[in-house]
Amino acid sequence: MNVFLNQRARYVLSELGQIALLARDIFVSALTFKVVWRDFVYQIYSIGVKSQSVVLVTGAFTGMVLGAQTYFQFHKVKMDTATLAVVSVSLCDELGPVLTALMVAGRVGASIAAEIGTMRVTEQIDALRTLATHPVDYLVLPRMLAAHVALPLLAVECIVVGIGASYMVCTQILGIEPVYLWENMLRYTHDVDIFIGLVKAFIFGGIIALIGCYKGLTCGLGAEGVGHATTEAVVFASITILISNFFLTLVMGKLVGLL
Repeated sequence: MNVFLNQRARYVLSELGQIALLARDIFVSALTFKVVWRDFVYQIYSIGVKSQSVVLVTGAFTGMVLGAQTYFQFHKVKMDTATLAVVSVSLCDELGPVLTALMVAGRVGASIAAEIGTMRVTEQIDALRTLATHPVDYLVLPRMLAAHVALPLLAVECIVVGIGASYMVCTQILGIEPVYLWENMLRYTHDVDIFIGLVKAFIFGGIIALIGCYKGLTCGLGAEGVGHATTEAVVFASITILISNFFLTLVMGKLVGLL
């Protein structure tokens, strides 16, 4: 048992070290502006535009169910008009960026790992090196920058659609007074809530791209290796997002309290 735990600990530490080295290479490449801008624009389209449908559906139905559930509880204590305020703060701080990141990790993280993994299996990455082209510059950096740009924008869409869908449910189905509902939402939702959500989305975008690229670059040979890399990219990115969200909430909550 101890031998297994020691081997597992060494494997985890080795993986973290390799990811840290890849992150260093990405940072150095970004400082030297070696990004291929055409690929960067295409990756924004692939990560951002193509992910809109799943993000918008997720945001809309999350806002609706959150609004309905909050109303059912608040109605017991005659606080119906505070329903949208709770929905707004929850979506801005937590649910908007987290659910957006999880949906994008399932769609984009798997795609990135599969694309780069297939290139590794077919020796296209080795061909890039023979042409004096660094794989980080050509493959990783455009995806990393595009994820950093696209995730905050997608999170904003998720938040806006979720609040709008919740507002429609509260006013049209649950019969809450719309004026007081909207006024309370504006009163209790602050700029810092939106800022926290955008910062989280920015960090989550980097996590998705970094893990997806790393799994693709280090995948095993053959179709089985690409399949394992794709699965691990989604699972590891999702777990990392949830864990990092907890620590980001604590740190940023403390920082906001000090300001």
